[in-house]
Amino acid sequence: MDNPTIKEIARRAGVSKSTVSRIISGNGYSSPEARDKVLGLIEEMQYKPNAVARAMVSQRTHNIGVLLYRREHPIASHPFYGKIVDAVLLEAARLNYSIFVTTDHDMSYRSADFMMEKRVDGLILISRLQQNVIDHITNFGLPFVMVNGSTDVDGVIHIVNQDEAGGRMVAEHLTRTGHERIFVIAGPQNHRSHHLRLKGFMTYMRQNGIQEADAAIHAAATSTFAEGYEIISRQWNAFREGGYTALFATNDMLATGAMKFLLEQAVLIPEQVSVVGFDDVDFAGMFSPSLTTIRVDTWEMGAQSVRMLDKLIRQEPNVNHPSELMPRLIVRQSTK
Repeated sequence: MDNPTIKEIARRAGVSKSTVSRIISGNGYSSPEARDKVLGLIEEMQYKPNAVARAMVSQRTHNIGVLLYRREHPIASHPFYGKIVDAVLLEAARLNYSIFVTTDHDMSYRSADFMMEKRVDGLILISRLQQNVIDHITNFGLPFVMVNGSTDVDGVIHIVNQDEAGGRMVAEHLTRTGHERIFVIAGPQNHRSHHLRLKGFMTYMRQNGIQEADAAIHAAATSTFAEGYEIISRQWNAFREGGYTALFATNDMLATGAMKFLLEQAVLIPEQVSVVGFDDVDFAGMFSPSLTTIRVDTWEMGAQSVRMLDKLIRQEPNVNHPSELMPRLIVRQSTK
């Protein structure tokens, strides 16, 4: 026998569908007589609530919204953020959540409002967000966690990489292998990760007596492969005249873009110039020569965001704290 509907139960009980819905959800008034009749029919007809009816009873939909905010393309296919989303999808399935994913190039309210309309139980916000968007979401009282971004709002869980520590690891590796003249391509400094990576790198250099002038910093407008290539090509004469023996870029895409230009100029890597990136995206190990980089555990960031959001949704105690994951130096062929 097919699962009966609320409409069929209402017809047999002689009440309205809204009355049946109120009895199932336990919200609103219904007479004792109507309640007894409806509950009896539910048992007799072996009614099994569908997903919508279950949501009415539990006040949960078992849906999670994932919002990926990023001004530059690619967005969902980005080698860093794509892996976070993959981990979210897998962990959500394990915990029996369905996922709505949307991207937002404009960093507006629109995507957040779309998720509210879907009646999600909570939100995972990935990458840099403007404060007014965070405030907008906070006003709804919907649980959310932030991944690879942070806010000063009290009680917000953010899952981030210890980017400043990773920047120090790069500086330590390059100075220990004999480099002092280092060319730096720094991604957009209004992005938390790029800012902290550069900060950690420069702090270590200063603490070890290496002058800031010896680490020439060149600002990148974006964090793309093409931008890395363009910056080193524009600065090529200054690079050669400056005697730089190493290059550090604050993500792998910038680093490999710069490496491509260097290789086109017949520069030997690492014999003449060592190169270090950051993130350890998949193609960092596939590039030739393979790229020395800082590994960010993007998979754990995504999986942990689902686990923490699940605890918030279920209102478990003691989950309102930031989570910072320690990165790891991966030495490959691009340094010696």
